[in-house]
Amino acid sequence: MQTFRDVPTHANELAQRLRAGSVMAYPTEAVMGLGCDPLNEAAVTRICRLKQRSVEQGVLLIAADFSQVLPYVDMAQVPQAALDRVKASWPGPFTWIFPRHARVPAWISGRHAGIALRVTAHGTAATLCRAFGGALVSTSANPHGQPAARTAGEVRAYFDDVADAADGIDLLVDEAVGGLASPSEIRDALTGELVRG
Repeated sequence: MQTFRDVPTHANELAQRLRAGSVMAYPTEAVMGLGCDPLNEAAVTRICRLKQRSVEQGVLLIAADFSQVLPYVDMAQVPQAALDRVKASWPGPFTWIFPRHARVPAWISGRHAGIALRVTAHGTAATLCRAFGGALVSTSANPHGQPAARTAGEVRAYFDDVADAADGIDLLVDEAVGGLASPSEIRDALTGELVRG
């Protein structure tokens, strides 16, 4: 697990490693997240193994701006009023479930008809997305059923002892999470209904 600080200095290297299939732990608004290239099935599957959860649960994606999540959305199903409501909350700690585009692979969406997306307000996470050039997977850094890690030290405590290094975390961004006490709320983009508070 290679540790990085001062993300702006290392952003291009981190982005290149992500494009090559690396798995990264990094800070988000409330907790440390596990991330990778969402279009890399092997990397997403590795994150699910690390978390000891099924790929069928799907993963959340974060981005630096709306254009980075747009390819994952079936915009034909999204009324303008719903889109306006979502955009008014972004960037920010609000995750919205959109109808997913038909091209979205099953290892991202899992068994769901929708896809969970967020334009992050966390500076480091946004910098990583901009350097990568697109949305990144963002799922809490913890084994399933355990509290989410909030520091790099807690990430190491959970995952340093992964038996096979090839299955572990490649990159660790050791910077502070944002000020939120709990992970972002999740709402249905079409109805505004609260899915997770």
